[in-house]
Amino acid sequence: MPMVRFRLIGQRADADTLITSLHGIDEVDHVEEVDDLIPRMRDDSSSSEQASDSEGKVYCVEVEIRDDEVFDTVRRKAEDLTRRLGVGIEFVDEF
Repeated sequence: MPMVRFRLIGQRADADTLITSLHGIDEVDHVEEVDDLIPRMRDDSSSSEQASDSEGKVYCVEVEIRDDEVFDTVRRKAEDLTRRLGVGIEFVDEF
């Protein structure tokens, strides 16, 4: 099945809100937060796995969808919600 993957940079409540919202799309089969198996160092050599030194955390989320046509619906909903929440989102092919 096709998969949409993204990293959300924000707080725990933001990740929970987005995951719950995506569950509400009929064509979405499964939404799950996954652990990033390989922690990455930031380019500026500061603390790893932090959106900045004073705020946020990175949450990796996978959304299993029924077909590729649903990808745009999931992406638009995620982008709209993260904009309203004031958090960052990065869509990726793999973690």
